[in-house]
Formats: sequence, C-alpha cells, structure tokens
Amino acid sequence: QVQLVESGGGLVQPGGSLRLSCAASGRTFSNYAMAWFRQAPGKEREFVAAVQGNGGSTKYSDSVKGRFTISKDMTKNAVLLQMNSLKPEDTANYYCAARYAPGNWYPTRDQEYTSWGQGTQVTVSS
Repeated sequence: QVQLVESGGGLVQPGGSLRLSCAASGRTFSNYAMAWFRQAPGKEREFVAAVQGNGGSTKYSDSVKGRFTISKDMTKNAVLLQMNSLKPEDTANYYCAARYAPGNWYPTRDQEYTSWGQGTQVTVSS
C-alpha cells in the first residue's frame, strides 16, 4: 500500500485551469500505476485519467481528452493532473488512486486500484 495525499483543488471560472497534485509515499513509485477519478454529487465515481508505472503511457476518458494531462514527477513521487478549459460539468471531488503494476498494464476501473487519497474538491462556476 502507498499513502496518497491530494492538493490543488479549488474554485475556478469556466475556461480556467487548475493543477491537481497527489503525493505518494511508502513504496517504489515507478512500480505503481496511478490514476485520477472523480465523483460529483448524486453520481457514481468515474475514471478521469491513468498513467503507467514508468510514466510512459497515459489514458483518458473521452470527456476530458484534449483538456486534461496526467503525468508523473518521479523526482517528487507525485502524480499531476493539469486541467485546462474547465467546464461546469467538471465540478466534482477528485481522487488519486494507486496500485502495484510494475509492467506495462495499468487499469482504468476503480475496482483495480488499492490505495486512495482523501479527495480534493474542484468547483467550476462563474
């Protein structure tokens, strides 16, 4: 298990940008696939983006593709989510997740992830 702590959420106007950060501790960071999920009030948790353990490959949901970028900062043991062109429908609590995955596979289903952060709220509103 790794411990995860998110930061960077807040209130932003439509069209604006935010960058979320998730600090991981406890294990060899490059062996862990990382992902961001989000959950809006009254809705199920949904996949946003995932990154391979070594940071070499990424996946995105169709709703954020082209606007969000996930990356790993190996020097800081952190996973970042750069969110641009934000829309009101991006409003949600955003969660960082991790699972041990030293190879090329990295999942997009929340059931596959074993460690979770506490979440950070993102609100997009004018």
